[in-house]
Amino acid sequence: MDHAPHTVSDVMTHTVVAVGRHAGFKEIIKIMEQWKVSALPVLEGEGRVIGVVSEADLLPKEEFRDAVPAPAGRVRRVAELAKAGARTAEELMSAPAVTVHADASLAEAARIMARRHVKRLPVTGPDGMLEGVVSRSDLLKVFLRPDEELAEEVRRKLAELFPVPLEPLHVTASDGVVTVTGTVRDPALAPLATHLVRGVEGVVGVDCRLLG
Repeated sequence: MDHAPHTVSDVMTHTVVAVGRHAGFKEIIKIMEQWKVSALPVLEGEGRVIGVVSEADLLPKEEFRDAVPAPAGRVRRVAELAKAGARTAEELMSAPAVTVHADASLAEAARIMARRHVKRLPVTGPDGMLEGVVSRSDLLKVFLRPDEELAEEVRRKLAELFPVPLEPLHVTASDGVVTVTGTVRDPALAPLATHLVRGVEGVVGVDCRLLG
């Protein structure tokens, strides 16, 4: 289907709350609490993303509240200690920001989140301007696609791989698990068929039973 989610722009949140570089510590916490978010993009100018401030950036202030200063050369967590004394978004934020473009695939966004250990990504345009935010839960929405919608997209892809099967291919989907049965001229292509089906957004699993 044309409306099937394939890129970040299909699932991202377009209305985004953000802060400027001079936003204060308490202001940041108030905004996070009000909007129920765990991280905020930090912007400058007309909306260019320069960093992200998250709950992890704020916690050192509490963590090191009663810490005894260590002798010089023995402090291992210099960055955390510095953030414990930070007062503004510019001092607290992680920079440069880990971002993703709106036309990136959902798989690419998921890989960035996993690799960088973040829950949300600011979505930026080619000029670095903020366009939205995508979260882990946004990426998981793809698995809510109806089974028949998944089956129809799989049928279209398999029709390109097997334009003239010996017997019609039957495609069904149940709770995101797609089953493909039928007889084809070249059963050696079955692994490729499985790969194609698995690549359909929203597919949970594949049971490919093609015969020759």
